[in-house]
Amino acid sequence: MKKQRILLITPPFHAGVVEVAGRWVPLHLVYLAGSLKEAGYEPFIYDAMTKMVDHGEIEKKIEELMPHYVATTSITCTLPDALEILKRAKKIEPSIKTILGGIHPTFMYQEVFSLSEHVDYVVRGEGERTIVELLSCLEAGSEPGGVKGVAYRKDGSVVVTEERELMSPEELDALPRAWELLDWQDYRYFVIPDSRLGALDTSRGCDKECSFCSQRMFWRQTWRPRSPESLIEDIKTQHHRFGVNVVLLTDDYPTHDRTRWERFLDLLIEESLDVFILMETRVEDILRDRDILCKYRKAGIIHIYVGIESGEQSTIDVFKKDISVEDAKTALRLLNDHGIITETSLILGLPDDTKESIEKNLKMAVEYNPDFCHFLAIAPWPYADMYETLKPYIKVKDYRRYNLIDPVVRPEGLSLEEIDNAIVDCYRRFYMGKLREVISIKDEFKRDYMLEAMRLMMRSSFLVEKMGDLGKIPEEVERYLGIMRGKTEKKKAAM
Repeated sequence: MKKQRILLITPPFHAGVVEVAGRWVPLHLVYLAGSLKEAGYEPFIYDAMTKMVDHGEIEKKIEELMPHYVATTSITCTLPDALEILKRAKKIEPSIKTILGGIHPTFMYQEVFSLSEHVDYVVRGEGERTIVELLSCLEAGSEPGGVKGVAYRKDGSVVVTEERELMSPEELDALPRAWELLDWQDYRYFVIPDSRLGALDTSRGCDKECSFCSQRMFWRQTWRPRSPESLIEDIKTQHHRFGVNVVLLTDDYPTHDRTRWERFLDLLIEESLDVFILMETRVEDILRDRDILCKYRKAGIIHIYVGIESGEQSTIDVFKKDISVEDAKTALRLLNDHGIITETSLILGLPDDTKESIEKNLKMAVEYNPDFCHFLAIAPWPYADMYETLKPYIKVKDYRRYNLIDPVVRPEGLSLEEIDNAIVDCYRRFYMGKLREVISIKDEFKRDYMLEAMRLMMRSSFLVEKMGDLGKIPEEVERYLGIMRGKTEKKKAAM
């Protein structure tokens, strides 16, 4: 019997900033495809976002494969494009069954069905087990009312089945991964020349209470770790089979358990794979690990994002970050002392923001002194704790703009245009002040890394369109960048 084909597609949405640095592996689709393949289906992954294609090219891919199922996932800002994919699949062949998963549909399935007649099924929450059971049910000609974790239409109403239990850490370790379905040449980390970028989730979820966060709600405020041994096997597979030399840890909180985390670091050091690691974690874990930060760098960790969100302690408390301004400064300083590139972000455009509070946040960003800082517009996820507080100030309904770049919430005393201009101004002033500081860094790797990242930012077509000329790169910096590129070309020629 011919295997049933299912085409997994990423929405062709582009917010710009995250794509300046690299092209990122859709790890969620690797897991979904692995589970489907193990169950006897024939999955395909089409990473439309990474391939920078439009909906016309996605149509051609659907026509080429003529799958029995088309599935995509969505966060809030990608929902319009996700719905468009499923609409076009139905236009090509009405018998194609369409499936939508991800954070936004998990909570907003009623809205999804009201917005589109082209969505057959919504997978709510963790999808690997659900999608396999859903397809098995449909292939048997049965109604999926007994499949946990789905929503669908029936007789003009929406049926919502029982919530599915989250998988155990042991089950997460055992999940199959369809690495071979990726076009690995697409995945690069532009900051490091000639790199191939991989991905690894060391855990799922977070048990903290940040009021703006969507991830903790999706994972039901749980934290489930994978074993250090299974993580190392994933890295070795990506490195040896597919040439990966930079790995992004995709989870929000990889360092939660000190004993497990240190075991992972020790295994990385022992394997000596010559792989760079990019990750994020929390302020309190950096402070906790001050005695083993040398292991971070020795294990290959070169870049850490630390969520701070504000320079105002009162705002940090509203966000329920459970950290202090002083602790945040100390954590960033400790990472810098160990040669690790630091990154953070500040959220602007809250209802009580003023020109003065934004200026104070910028000054605090300079005082924090991370290597990279992003100035983000608050995005009112319609399922997050903060939504009801933000709702009266929401002035934009287009979900595409809920991207942390475009302001959609208007403070009481500022216009959306003023918030937009303030974000641009914060970026310009922070990075123009940072540039001359960077060329004096003695650590050659860190200096070159940061300068290349800044060059990519300042020459990004997206940022130029959005933010205009962030500022002319100082002459001595341009000169150093030219020398650096010359060295890189010589190395390539010598190989």
